[in-house]
Amino acid sequence: MKHIERPLSPHLGIYKWQITMVMSILHRATGVFLSIGLLMLTCWLLAIATGSSEYAQVLDFFRSVIGRLLLIGWSFAFFYHFCNGIRHLFWDSGRGFEIEQVKKSGVFTIIMAVVLTSATWFILLGGAA
Repeated sequence: MKHIERPLSPHLGIYKWQITMVMSILHRATGVFLSIGLLMLTCWLLAIATGSSEYAQVLDFFRSVIGRLLLIGWSFAFFYHFCNGIRHLFWDSGRGFEIEQVKKSGVFTIIMAVVLTSATWFILLGGAA
């Protein structure tokens, strides 16, 4: 058999990174991360149902540095996924497909996710009291 030179299939190493590519990958990653968060929510609910010592253990974990970082990460994932979902709803209506609008809405989505996450944790940690 003769070896035929064929072009490589497109992959991330070939393409120039663009905001649409990053937003798509981040949307999928936050969806997976939110699924893991749902498992942790289930553990928390089971701890509540099981008893006070189990509940205290779960609370101790979420009060630790790693637990807080995970909670903040899940908050960001939720707000990013939510804002990007709204962005997709506009696209479903046929609006916002011009390149400049796509870039602006992508940046706006990330900014809103950061603002909403920050505001949520500011309120939760008692900064608004």
